[in-house]
Amino acid sequence: MKHILTALSLCCAAAIAWAQSPNDAQIAAIVVTANQVDIDAGELARTKAKSKEVKEFADLMVTDHSSVNKSAMDLAKKLDLKPEDNPTAQTLKCGGEANIAKLKGLKGEAFDKAYVDQEVDYHQAVLNALDKTLVPSASNAELKALLVKVRPAFVAHLEHAKHLQASLPKTKNAKTNKKP
Repeated sequence: MKHILTALSLCCAAAIAWAQSPNDAQIAAIVVTANQVDIDAGELARTKAKSKEVKEFADLMVTDHSSVNKSAMDLAKKLDLKPEDNPTAQTLKCGGEANIAKLKGLKGEAFDKAYVDQEVDYHQAVLNALDKTLVPSASNAELKALLVKVRPAFVAHLEHAKHLQASLPKTKNAKTNKKP
């Protein structure tokens, strides 16, 4: 399971990184889609997570990513910028749907671990995309400023997810996967 989720997040990271200088409308679509993917996973984790800490983290992801999406959509409206669908946004959406499908088949500690592992991988991928593709490609100063403004929240989410990841009990499947 972890290998599937890690591969999924690596595909998402690769798709974001390979985007050749997306325009501002494409960046808007990528930002909205990336946040929605995390909102959807967080909403599922709110109901399926076993650990109180994982549920609280999921609540934070839904709240924070919903806020970023609102800011992005408000800015897009102000700039008369319609988010433009693109292969990166489509890959993110597809990856998010695959992640949800996998998570729905898990329960208890296995769910918590898979959700948190994906959150670590996903936030790292998004940070890499912000730094290497999205911020450098944004031509509108206000869009670029929004991307720079939200970056510290993604860093905080990554650190929170890593701390949570380290605190979770090892599942039987995780122990089994470590055997040669």
